[in-house]
Amino acid sequence: MNNFSIALGTDIEKTWAAELMASSEPWTTLHITLDQCLSACSDKGNKVYIAQSNDNPCGVLVMQDRGVAGSPYIKSVAIAPNFRSNGIGKLLLDFAENLYRPTSKHIFLCVSSFNQQAQKFYLTNGYEMVGEFKDYIMDGYSELLMHKRLR
Repeated sequence: MNNFSIALGTDIEKTWAAELMASSEPWTTLHITLDQCLSACSDKGNKVYIAQSNDNPCGVLVMQDRGVAGSPYIKSVAIAPNFRSNGIGKLLLDFAENLYRPTSKHIFLCVSSFNQQAQKFYLTNGYEMVGEFKDYIMDGYSELLMHKRLR
């Protein structure tokens, strides 16, 4: 990908990230509001990374350094609609894994039970399901805890 970069987001980019998340799956099905996404993107406990292609924001990665049992947690990944299916999700995952590999043996994320496409993506990229939180965000849906060993 030409002129591609990933860096911590500015306040303006965090607003863009929250708007992207609030208008995308799984957040729409789970009825997660723009205000909730803005709160997540401005939370000091989260690091918001913005992927850019040719100086255009194209994806977001929200991380928690110590999210699950002291290990890093991928809180959110979202790709702008016009950039989907171009490998940006894989680049963001690789970025997160490489960022934490020197200091962490494990990395975790959750994926919604109805989000089959995301489940397949994470499985293809070496994550395995290690737990299930039934009716966690919304009755009738589970959040599936996934893990990958980094080293």
